[in-house]
Amino acid sequence: MNKAITFDDFTKVDLRVGTIIKVNDFPEARNPAYQLTIDFGDLGVKKTSAQITTLYNKEDLLQRQIVAVVNFPKKQIANFMSECLVMGAVSGKDVMLLNPEHKVKNGTVVS
Repeated sequence: MNKAITFDDFTKVDLRVGTIIKVNDFPEARNPAYQLTIDFGDLGVKKTSAQITTLYNKEDLLQRQIVAVVNFPKKQIANFMSECLVMGAVSGKDVMLLNPEHKVKNGTVVS
């Protein structure tokens, strides 16, 4: 399912690097997930949930830099409000987080 988009469509997606600063279990989620709090530097701190429990434990996620879409509207997931979407490579139930190869400033634009 490969839908063509224009370059203008792509430029509307605001991808940024952030650092995970807090991780909580999310037992209310339909599928196993964590609640993440992510520091995006000048953009501020945003929360999201992520179904990444098969490859990551909470301790491994703390202080890890990730890539996320930060300009989606907020979305209610169970009793939690998600403010961004963490990017990952998906293989079945496994999600491998996308991250910069070297540490960069939180809020750095990904293009």
